[in-house]
Amino acid sequence: MKKLAGSALLFSLLGGCASTATIVPVSRAPVIPIPQGTGLGQVVGATAASLTRMFGTPVADIREGSARKLQFSNATCVLDTYLYPKGNAEPVVTYLDTRQNDGSPIDRASCVGALQIGRRK
Repeated sequence: MKKLAGSALLFSLLGGCASTATIVPVSRAPVIPIPQGTGLGQVVGATAASLTRMFGTPVADIREGSARKLQFSNATCVLDTYLYPKGNAEPVVTYLDTRQNDGSPIDRASCVGALQIGRRK
């Protein structure tokens, strides 16, 4: 009987511990407003000169054979653009990749918009 009473007391004390849990809200990254006229359509197919006009001087310019990678970044994200020639034409962006500065994913259009906003200031 003593064991049963002791167990009941222990379970009632443990049950009280569970009710004092605190829920911590999850913080989210700030929303980046994207102005009209921005987007991936302006980047895909763009030349290096067009990219520089849109985003400023790249932080990295890597050439490998006829391919070229231009990287742009600001406090929000990093944009990697990969330019390849088609025939004898000037290389244009055929692929792009984006990430936040900490390496976590970010929507490509949001990154492009954030870089364009930073360029306008």
